[in-house]
Amino acid sequence: MRKVFQEELAQVGEQLVEMSKLVSEAIEKATTAFEGADVDLAEDVIAADARIDFLQNSLDERAIDILALQGPVASDLRMIVGSLRMSASLERMGDLARHLAQLARLRFPANVIPPQLRDTFRAFAEQDLLIANKLTELLETRDLEVARDVMKANSTVNDLHLSVFKAIARSDWNESAATTVDVALASRYFERFADHGVSVAQKVTYLVTGAWHPNSIENG
Repeated sequence: MRKVFQEELAQVGEQLVEMSKLVSEAIEKATTAFEGADVDLAEDVIAADARIDFLQNSLDERAIDILALQGPVASDLRMIVGSLRMSASLERMGDLARHLAQLARLRFPANVIPPQLRDTFRAFAEQDLLIANKLTELLETRDLEVARDVMKANSTVNDLHLSVFKAIARSDWNESAATTVDVALASRYFERFADHGVSVAQKVTYLVTGAWHPNSIENG
């Protein structure tokens, strides 16, 4: 019975890794579509989000069955509850990638971002993709150095997010209301994607250490 239980826990972990890989693919394609006004690629991202949603539902059902039928001890319970919370964050990251793709589709054939901010949003894309790839590595290895890499990238994303709002608040900003809204929304999507990545990194840290100190990744 214990062997079956451990196999079920392993399958939960494998599903988290699969979700993370799909999120990485989604953000890579979404940012490419977003930057290049590629409507076909945007449609691919939007359609593929259903797979991430399916995996979240499947993982959550499996985790709830384990809770109900196996009576896990404290360390295993931590793993199961953490997995439920991580799957929710990963699913939300998939949604945010989809939102970026939807913006690209909405404004096609125009580019969402005006020329003066394209370097900023290219940097957003690089950092969010880094975070997504690091999460897959973290879920596979539970290496807390990787968790710290996620936190560092998130700090960069926060700085970029702040710079966007400073730019649109400047007196020489002369873009249309629609473009201003698009820029603010896109910046928020990139920033929230990174925040959810941090949430996953914190949950993995909790699983490894057994202690919940959100700042411990940065300070470790």
